[in-house]
Amino acid sequence: MRGKVLLIGWVVLFLNCTPKEQVKNQIRGNALGTTYSIIYIADDELDYKKEIDSVFQVLNHSMSTYIPSSDISKINDGDSTIVVDGMFKEVFGISSTVYNASDGYFDPTVGVLANAWGFGPGKQIELDSLRVDSLLAYVGWEKVKLNQNNTITKTHGSIRFDFNAVAKGYAIDRLGAMLEEKGIKNYLVEIGGEILAKGTNINSGKPWSVGIDDPQVSTGRQLKQIVSLKDMAMASSGNYRKFRVDSKTGEKYVHTINPKTGYTKNSNVLATSVVAKTCAVADAYATTFMVMDLEDTKQLLAKHDELEAYIIHLDKNGDVQEFFTPGFKALIQK
Repeated sequence: MRGKVLLIGWVVLFLNCTPKEQVKNQIRGNALGTTYSIIYIADDELDYKKEIDSVFQVLNHSMSTYIPSSDISKINDGDSTIVVDGMFKEVFGISSTVYNASDGYFDPTVGVLANAWGFGPGKQIELDSLRVDSLLAYVGWEKVKLNQNNTITKTHGSIRFDFNAVAKGYAIDRLGAMLEEKGIKNYLVEIGGEILAKGTNINSGKPWSVGIDDPQVSTGRQLKQIVSLKDMAMASSGNYRKFRVDSKTGEKYVHTINPKTGYTKNSNVLATSVVAKTCAVADAYATTFMVMDLEDTKQLLAKHDELEAYIIHLDKNGDVQEFFTPGFKALIQK
């Protein structure tokens, strides 16, 4: 009898140690003017759609320039009494860091120019060199200040913030933080092509596989590279999809604006992808590298070990070339 009890005890112990099969949950939708997809691994089927919508709602109230009642819209319209929230403060701090690191090529005070060129919520206007020069008076990160009481001071009322080059990445970071508060350790958050990957994909037991679009494919999608991401974020930027064509002249205007010149930036850089610890930082630098000359970007990357980058560009003969930092190249799937 004593032997049988012992045997049953071992069986119970074995059953209790059998790992529970995990469930792959996925939620898709539309937000921030684009689509999103969130995959998270849990012990059960869990629907976090309500919590996801809540994150987007709070972010929009803080930083959406397309919502007139948002904090950023009120600040842009001249309300100096608005007390910004913690998210606005974080994005302001990230913007300051990247502005300084990039020698001013990343500058979220380009809002007045984004409107003028037809890439913002404001009125598009006819531009010539004199008009662009006049608008540059309202651009410059040194012209804005986050005060100790969490209000914003602008040196001129016409200065307008535009956090579109960092807010989407920041939204991804906030969604990741929400999932981790729920105890989720393995997830992939994607909004409009920007990515935050944590843990592993249970289907393969390996890091998450993420594709990078080929910027020379004008219709449909074709992948240029596939990378493996674990506990890191990746953001990409390019002018191959975001542009407008003047109906009268047929001239193409890209969405990337050089804050130093005031003009949209057509350059030999076709697309950039940046890997960093947070998606907000990756997002900001991916946009910055579209504005900077390639050699300046390489010099910046040499000083910042926390960043990895992949840049598709044209050489002097018009041929497509690829630049990788060593760390990024190591992420590419063979």
